[in-house]
Amino acid sequence: MELAEAYAECERITWTQARNFAYGIRLLPPGKRRGLAVIYAFARRIDDIGDGTVPGQQAAMPAGAKIAALEQARRQVLDLSRAAQDDPVLFALADVERNFPVPIGAFGELIDGCVADVRGTSYATFEDLLYYCRCVAGSIGRLSLGIFGTRHDPGQASVLADSLGVALQLTNILRDIREDHANGRVYLPAEDLAKFDLDLSAPDTAQFAKLVDFEAERAREWYAAGLQLLPMLDWRSAAAAGAMAGIYRRLLDRIAARPEAVLRGRVSLSPGEKAAVAARALARRVR
Repeated sequence: MELAEAYAECERITWTQARNFAYGIRLLPPGKRRGLAVIYAFARRIDDIGDGTVPGQQAAMPAGAKIAALEQARRQVLDLSRAAQDDPVLFALADVERNFPVPIGAFGELIDGCVADVRGTSYATFEDLLYYCRCVAGSIGRLSLGIFGTRHDPGQASVLADSLGVALQLTNILRDIREDHANGRVYLPAEDLAKFDLDLSAPDTAQFAKLVDFEAERAREWYAAGLQLLPMLDWRSAAAAGAMAGIYRRLLDRIAARPEAVLRGRVSLSPGEKAAVAARALARRVR
């Protein structure tokens, strides 16, 4: 396989599966766009293993097989010098590692988070949940920063990229409450559920609305912190990050406005709404 073909396959995965991120990634110049598509493609692979939905596999993987596959992915990503040319994602990722200051080890944190999912880890406090969010989403923020680049303090930028990832993951958790609960997963901290005397098996609508308001305000604080990253990026990278954050923040606002909607189904934005957010980000009008 030629390297160009490997990158094209990663972009195909991204454009077909990244329902929200693709709108931001497309705003990048070609080199960075391809690089971030590769980051997404490998992250998607890890998520698919954790969910037991690996393409081409007939049945869901048992927990032991998922963990074994995740550990194999960890070994692969930590030694990309051995990346097989017939694996387009790893082949392209090895090239990304050579050309961008991407903290490849952060994929190990994403894998740690997916292992926690497989094991059914629950979260007693927000600090417990925060560790998980930093693993599964803060890691992606830091990996993306390696593609974006910054002329400012890399350490500070990394902290802000991590915070933006946490904000997006908190939004995901609110959006997916119903689906996750049906799959036996509860990400909301036990202390928060107790605070609002809430049982997700039969939630009181009024108390649920209060819980969502509480969690949404917490997420907004993380957005406020994370969006301080944008002035540290070049304008195309800032537009890309701003579009991705803007789409998720618009989604958070929709959930907060109608909390009961997440109990009935998946809340989302239309393609037109997402495109409008991306256009605003490109025009440097990130709200």
